[in-house]
Amino acid sequence: MRLYGLKTCDTCRKALKALPEAEFVDVRGTGVPAEVLEAALQTFGERLLNTRSTTWRGLDPAEREGAPRDLLAAHPTLMKRPLIIAGDRMYLGWDAGVRTALGASG
Repeated sequence: MRLYGLKTCDTCRKALKALPEAEFVDVRGTGVPAEVLEAALQTFGERLLNTRSTTWRGLDPAEREGAPRDLLAAHPTLMKRPLIIAGDRMYLGWDAGVRTALGASG
């Protein structure tokens, strides 16, 4: 299992605590691998963009009009977090449905 997020994100920390076997990847330092980003975009579409983030608010209106793929490649911190890959399944966020699907609490 691999968890993509930010080490400073409280939600990512909660998910990592509940999933101690997960390998954590800090997207601020390494970004999201192109093949993972492509699969996540196919699975979640524009929901992958966190339009409530500080990074999003810092973009000018013209930048916000860019394609999600380009925005996420240029600004990995725009990704909604965490992005969890477990086997051949992908999960986005850390809501009750994701926790239940992964057999985690918290």
